[in-house]
Parts: sequence; C-alpha cells; structure tokens
Amino acid sequence: MSKVAIVTDSNSGITQSQAKDLGINVIPMPFMFGDSDETYYEDINLTREEFFQRLKEGQTVHTSQPSPVDVLKVWDSVLDNGYDQIVYIPMSSGLSGSCQSAMMLSSDYDGRVQVVNNQRISVTQKRSVLDALALADKGWDASKIKARLEEVKFESSIYIMLDTLLYLKRGGRITPAAAAIGTFLKLKPVLQIKGEKLDAFSKARTVQQGKNTMINAMKSDIDKLYGGLQNVYLYAVHAQCEDAFEPWYQEVKDAFPGGDIAPDRLSLSISCHIGPGALAIACSKKLPELQD
Repeated sequence: MSKVAIVTDSNSGITQSQAKDLGINVIPMPFMFGDSDETYYEDINLTREEFFQRLKEGQTVHTSQPSPVDVLKVWDSVLDNGYDQIVYIPMSSGLSGSCQSAMMLSSDYDGRVQVVNNQRISVTQKRSVLDALALADKGWDASKIKARLEEVKFESSIYIMLDTLLYLKRGGRITPAAAAIGTFLKLKPVLQIKGEKLDAFSKARTVQQGKNTMINAMKSDIDKLYGGLQNVYLYAVHAQCEDAFEPWYQEVKDAFPGGDIAPDRLSLSISCHIGPGALAIACSKKLPELQD
C-alpha cells in the first residue's frame, strides 16, 4: 500500500503548528505591503495580529502565489522522507493561479503528486484536507483521493457579512463612489463563496439583517443541496473580531439546534480583501464513506 502525504497551503487557514499536529505540510502564502519589495510569509514571519494591524494602519496588501521553488522544495522533501505519493490541495483555481501552476509542476512527478482542483478556500479547504487525511488512512491512493475531492467540489458554501466596504474599495473590487454610498447608508454587504469565486449575494441595512440573511441562506443550502443538517460540517467564522464573534457563534448554534457547529477564522487570503470585522458561516457536506 502506498504511503500518501497530504500537503496544502495556508489559504486553508491551517497554521504551521496545526499542520505539525496533523502530520501534514502547509506551504505559507506570500504577502507584500505598500510599495515595499519585502515578502512576508503567513505564519512564518507574519502573524495574524501583524497582518490586521497593517490593514488598520492603511497599508495596501498584495497577495502572490507560492514560488515554484518553494512548492517543489516541499514536495521533494516529503517524497524524500518516506512517502510514495502526495495529495496537494491548493486554494481554488477560480481565486488564484497557484492551482494551475501546481498542476504544471506536478507533470514532472510521474503521477506521484496529485493536485486537487476542488474550488475551495479557508474553512472548506481545511475540511478537504481533513477528508483527504481520513481517506489516506483508509488506504486510498493519491489519484483516488484527488478524484473523490473533485467530485464533491461544489458541495460547500460560505457566506460572509462585511463590516466595512473600505477594503473592497482599497483592493479595487468596487469603485470609491460605490464604497462611499454604501458607507453613508451603513450597508452590510453579504458575499458568497460557492465554487470558483467570491460574489455579491445581498445587501443588508443592519448587522442583524445581515446575520439573518446568512443564516437563512445556509438553511436553504443545507435543506435543498445537502440533504439536512446531519449531512454537513457547519462552521461559524470571523475575521479578527472576537467580541462580535461570540454572540454570532451563539446565534448560529441557536439557529441550527442539534448541529455540531465549529468556531473558526477566515484565512488571511480572504481577509486581505474584506478587512477585519467580517462574520461568516460555512458548511461542507460530509463524505458518506467517512461516516461509518
């Protein structure tokens, strides 16, 4: 039986410490701030606290994909240390070019590296990593794990309520005029990540209306797409706003009685576009073969 390693990137939200506990490798994502040429690597020389502090100070943030050298270094190290195959789970190909780059790099490995394009990011990408680990423990080889994760790539949902439009404006995602109007009206946009991209879902006029919108949207997805609460992993999520998160977490638990709701944080690759203060809800459908 092949010994299969799981590798992902920090877009999954998995820290280096958590990766060590899980027995996996996490490639850190690079960030640059302002006009500086210096590159910072998530959870290596850049903490979450430093990241959000720089955002609050008004510094612009630029994201990049891991360099081919860094990716190959990790793959080669893993294969040189007793593993026969690798399942590599990068962020969604719809949100970055890193997945396509990894696929090209993997062509030199004669099938030993299988790159999963399952259109996920943050907590749903993390769930894919945990599912891959469980499938590897069951004896599945890398190509079979890749195929299964790609079969279920659209069986997850994320809804995010922004605290401010400032960071979407700063990143050029909306016009300054639209941001000004939205701020004046105190609108709370709700965004959706389902599959390949981050999209507008609705606009709320109050925080509570935004929360209700996310909860109702998730209830609809769970009932119509995933066959009920028992079939999903459910998450209450935030971007660096512990005080606002506690009541949100309780609201999610109250809205889904009997559900096992895990608290989590949005990964920095999403947070750089939406800023601190965002609240979110996410789910991933459970794989039937892992429920025995």
